[in-house]
Amino acid sequence: MLKYLYLLMAVLFCSCNSNTSSPEAASLIIKNGSIYNANDSQPNAKIIAVKDDIIIYVGDDESQIPKNDNTQVIDLNGKTLTPGFIEGHGHILGIGYNELNIDLLNVKNYDELLELVEDAVAKAEPGQWIVGRGWHQSKWTPQPENLVKGFQTHNNLSAISPDNPILLSHASGHASFANAKAMEIAGVTASTVRELSETLKEGEGGEIIIDTDGNPTGIFTERATGLVAKFIPKNDRDQDKKALKMAQEACLKLGITGFHDAGQNRQVIDLLQELKAEDELPVRMYVMLTGFDESLLNEWYQKGPMIDSAKHTLDIRSIKLNCDGALGSRGAWLLEPYSDREGHYGHETLPMTFVESTSKKALQSGFQVCAHAIGDRANREILDRYEIAFNNYREKANNHRFRIEHAQHLNPEDIGRFAELGVIPAMQAIHMASDRPWAIDRLGEQRIIEGAYVWQKLLKTGVKIVNGTDAPVEPLDPLPSFYASVSRRTLAGTPEGGYEPDQKMTRDQALKSYTIWPAYGAFMENEKGTIEVGKLADFTVFDKDIMTISEDDILKTKVSMTIIGGKVKYQAN
Repeated sequence: MLKYLYLLMAVLFCSCNSNTSSPEAASLIIKNGSIYNANDSQPNAKIIAVKDDIIIYVGDDESQIPKNDNTQVIDLNGKTLTPGFIEGHGHILGIGYNELNIDLLNVKNYDELLELVEDAVAKAEPGQWIVGRGWHQSKWTPQPENLVKGFQTHNNLSAISPDNPILLSHASGHASFANAKAMEIAGVTASTVRELSETLKEGEGGEIIIDTDGNPTGIFTERATGLVAKFIPKNDRDQDKKALKMAQEACLKLGITGFHDAGQNRQVIDLLQELKAEDELPVRMYVMLTGFDESLLNEWYQKGPMIDSAKHTLDIRSIKLNCDGALGSRGAWLLEPYSDREGHYGHETLPMTFVESTSKKALQSGFQVCAHAIGDRANREILDRYEIAFNNYREKANNHRFRIEHAQHLNPEDIGRFAELGVIPAMQAIHMASDRPWAIDRLGEQRIIEGAYVWQKLLKTGVKIVNGTDAPVEPLDPLPSFYASVSRRTLAGTPEGGYEPDQKMTRDQALKSYTIWPAYGAFMENEKGTIEVGKLADFTVFDKDIMTISEDDILKTKVSMTIIGGKVKYQAN
């Protein structure tokens, strides 16, 4: 309704004198740059006008815009403006805690990891837990000398931290690395591994990696991480609040105006509602309830979704289910064994019966389901469960917009099912850039070519792809993911023509995957995602024209300004 009111106002404005002192004058005018609207009916514009937080004019004739002495004018000076970029899949609290804990995203090898940990140990009190995230053994050069099932062992880590328990999460979040002290506290020894492994029941997959003598190596995959993690003192409310605010600031600096938060617990949901009430949520949040807390889901089934239909400052209307692991940790659930680990298929980390029952309950209560699936079997199993739910509740399923998060590796027979079922693939292009060099070792050439990161194969069926970074799995910056979308190269620029180049996105597709398509993936396409009259005035300004510059120059581009609701929330020096 609000959109149509402003559409009517815009029509009236066009008949007004441009020097009017009417209280309905534009509060903001933006001009003199390259403006890309992500709107097929009007792809470009020269001038945008905003009244309060709503776009009231998009076009080429400034004389049609009513203004007064209070109208602010932003001169882009040749910079490029797009609809506000939306992070389609990330973990807001994890981004904040990466700032507070040890950030291992950029370590190039095991020795660099040890250096960072040694610094942290020197600053810690004896017995204090040390935590961090971001290591990825498949990206290390050189590889450690001693590898067990593709992972490093704890010996060197334990040698530098005899008195401090340490748990370091894999970049994917699907494995962890513990030292001897942490395993001692958790009671993980050669004599207890078998008993503990039996607690990782079917449907809650995970593995304690052991060496040939039966000793734990310090590596825990999937749900096995909980055997150690449960002994780490819980973060308190103040720490969480600090992390949330730091993450929001990081988003603004990178041009992110909206954020799909992929799975959140009760404490953080309460904090987000508190921050909204205090007007301290500058980035529009779309939050998924964690499927790990069934009691939380049951509460929300009863009260229904929370939708801020005017501003979408904080919407809670979806459920995140973690259904398999990651490819890096060999936890992604496959139809055929891993090429580099005989007889190993990965893990189902949530019972498919729960996926089916949750899908049915979600449809009945108005929630969207967003299920994590990386391996081809996980994707097939989830599509099967979604289809059962849709067939059982046809009337409720008319506009379900269920999603599969990642959808990285698909069996060719399942590619067309996304469009047939109306399921949205939320795929982070940056994962292709990071994983493709070693993913072929996990899957082999045939599976890579037929079904890995198949953006064009999916787009040609008519689906919309929701892009993002999965931060803090990858750095939050959307530009590397935009670059990967159009180049299919690593961030080092290899290979020259890109991996499987026929699957590249066009620049227009890549822009939409960060704007209107994630807006659609969160039921917000009528309020945001394109630059149109009546929509929210969210914009990202870049210092280079990402739609025309060379691929290599995309990685040199910086965010100049982030505008949310017609207000400048970040401006580069």
